[in-house]
Amino acid sequence: MTLSSPKSPSRRAGLKALLFSAIALSVGFAAPTSGLAQEQTIKVGIMGGQDEDIWKVVAEQAAKSGLKIETVTFADYTQPNEALERKEIDANAFQHKPYLDAQIEQHQYKIEPAGYTAVFPIGVYSRKVKSLSELKDGAAVGVPNDPSNEGRALRVLESQGLIKLKDGAGILATPIDIVENPKNLEIKELDAGVVGRSIDDLDAAVVNNDWALKAGLDPVKDVIARESKDNNPYNNFIAIRTEDKDAPWVKPLVAAFQNDAVKQKLLEVYKGTALPAW
Repeated sequence: MTLSSPKSPSRRAGLKALLFSAIALSVGFAAPTSGLAQEQTIKVGIMGGQDEDIWKVVAEQAAKSGLKIETVTFADYTQPNEALERKEIDANAFQHKPYLDAQIEQHQYKIEPAGYTAVFPIGVYSRKVKSLSELKDGAAVGVPNDPSNEGRALRVLESQGLIKLKDGAGILATPIDIVENPKNLEIKELDAGVVGRSIDDLDAAVVNNDWALKAGLDPVKDVIARESKDNNPYNNFIAIRTEDKDAPWVKPLVAAFQNDAVKQKLLEVYKGTALPAW
């Protein structure tokens, strides 16, 4: 039998094939770590406005893992969950758990959180004291009177040690759920749009970020206390259909938001009134 010359075409082809196979096995063809076999486009529903700037950065981060994000903007808070349920979009990012729970109860949506995004902490303001510890006996404290925000405001006062709510009061707590009030605070229930503008007539007031700005209050400089993001039911999140919870694009989508680049943009765009919730 005559052996092939090292320079023969068949020998060279065989060596190239072996070499290529060895390289392929050692580097795995540089497969993406996200688990996505190829670039995939995901439609995400968001509210129009400042969030659009945030999601431009999220899209840049997602592209690194082979995920293309297409944002779909909405102007009405009721629309993104409906669009998600109808499979017009793949995910949305605009809501917190109490809102989603209410939507599920009303519409039986099969939607769940996939990963936290941001929190817009409600704060306590005052033009009469610099600290809540300075509040005198019988001080008047304003809180918004709508069910969701009132319970949220009372939880902030409780976290600061000013009051104690009865066990099981939950997120819809009202002043009748207060079981301890050592400073005998007078809780003034006011419309969410009024409580901030009434700051001069109150010793302190718990005000939502958006209404604080409209009342001429600075949610960064003027706030004397605010809620924590830790175990906060009002942390916003990316929501997906329950049937997609194990889809390979979910973790890369969440990771595309939960990173330093997006954190920096979030703080820049919202000027400190929104904080990373992850």
